Amino acid sequence: MFTGLVRTVILYILIIAGIRLMGKRQVGELEPSELVLSLIIADLASVPMQDFGIPLLAGVIPILALLAMTMILSVLTMRSVRFRALLCGRPSIIIREGKVDQREMARNRLTVDELLEELRGQGYTDPSGVKYAILETNGQLSVLPFAAQKPPTAQQLGLEVEQWELPLVVVSDGRLLEHNLTQLGRDRAWLNKRLKEGGCSDPKQVFLLLADRGGKVYLTRKDFNT
Repeated sequence: MFTGLVRTVILYILIIAGIRLMGKRQVGELEPSELVLSLIIADLASVPMQDFGIPLLAGVIPILALLAMTMILSVLTMRSVRFRALLCGRPSIIIREGKVDQREMARNRLTVDELLEELRGQGYTDPSGVKYAILETNGQLSVLPFAAQKPPTAQQLGLEVEQWELPLVVVSDGRLLEHNLTQLGRDRAWLNKRLKEGGCSDPKQVFLLLADRGGKVYLTRKDFNT
């Protein structure tokens, strides 16, 4: 039992390291080579976890080899545009000037239902209102509307708007995050004042407290009934 636990922990840490090498992306945003790598690593790791008669190195060495190959391919794709296009493919323009390119849809095996589903997901029901719809190499559809159909910005309307600041979590589920409080340039006296304004006397009574450098504060008390 202990041997199985140790083997599982080692392989788990190794897989996590491999996923981190691929960057912070969702599964649906993985390039084809990254998706294949994930599937192969999962398969290689499952065998030593289940069969204790197989040496642990039989799973570790192939995984390390794949991770090393991934690093090499990453360097090559960064340095060579042709190699990157060969490995990852190129984006395809599915809709151009409101007209659907049927050849590109057939080449990417994209059905009409799938195209309309992607358009609806981004708030478009009519392809004629789309200037460009680009199928990216990760399978996501980027939709760019005509300029006349874009919502106007405050700058275009000649309005002056207040610049927003990034809020930081000061208290999370009763735990005070000292480093965020320091980053905001605030001290305990400021925090105690905000707590008192929110009807709290201690950070342990707070479920969430957000604050920014502009002085805006969001405070939610804990519900002690849950």
